[in-house]
Amino acid sequence: AGIDLDVVNICTANGLHSAQALEALEHKKHVVVEKPLGLHTANCEQVISTALNVSRQVFCVMQNRYSPPSIWLKGLMDEKKLGDIYMVQLNCYWNRGDQYYKKGSWKGTKEMDGGSLFTQFSHFIDMMYWLFGDITDINATFENFKHKDSTEFEDSGFVTFKFVNGGMGSLNYSTAVWDSNMESSLIILGSKGTVKVGGQYMDKVEYCHVEDYELPDLKTPSSKHDYGDYKGSANNHYFVLKNVIDTLKGKTNVSTNALEGMKVVNIIERIYAHR
Repeated sequence: AGIDLDVVNICTANGLHSAQALEALEHKKHVVVEKPLGLHTANCEQVISTALNVSRQVFCVMQNRYSPPSIWLKGLMDEKKLGDIYMVQLNCYWNRGDQYYKKGSWKGTKEMDGGSLFTQFSHFIDMMYWLFGDITDINATFENFKHKDSTEFEDSGFVTFKFVNGGMGSLNYSTAVWDSNMESSLIILGSKGTVKVGGQYMDKVEYCHVEDYELPDLKTPSSKHDYGDYKGSANNHYFVLKNVIDTLKGKTNVSTNALEGMKVVNIIERIYAHR
């Protein structure tokens, strides 16, 4: 009590994010929200509307954007080094054992977790949207291979779509991989080149063959989050929080704003409409 604060950092269950962001905004606090911004587009729209009304910022935590291969890919796309984009394949093959979905936990429930695309793989959907834009003509198939007794949703899926900006893509994902995370990878086929960024956490450039282009030396990626029983995405939260401070001091702009956070939720919602 009596503590004066400027920013509220929301790191709770997925299903609470949008409501808690609204509460903080109504108290005229800036908000930092771990992914996802919410589980429904409509709730995210409320957050954005309220933030505008009270003149406060909403920062979405999408720390994979700060990984050196991600920054490099963004430069390639912005400079159109790959020409027209023909095909994009996003693969996310991770392990989540039953010890992750403990009874009584919010994890594994539709109401509070939402699904693997929200909890495990929204970082990579954000990467796809950041690089290529929105998707349409979605088709999807889902299955729960390994977690029928511990989750209320799928653990695996095949998704195909077209990009509004041109080209077609696919997302293949699973948390049913045996023993440990296998890979998070992105393959891009363009009219002027082909690249693949892979590794367990999309942290290694595995292939780069681009017209009149030489791969530069990239910085060493950050370490990965280690939670004991399982591992997660890049530990780049320092950059996220630095962006929060610098933005509020008027030195820069929000790196991942609420509109982008809402778009990731919207894409996942449209994919899950096929469940």
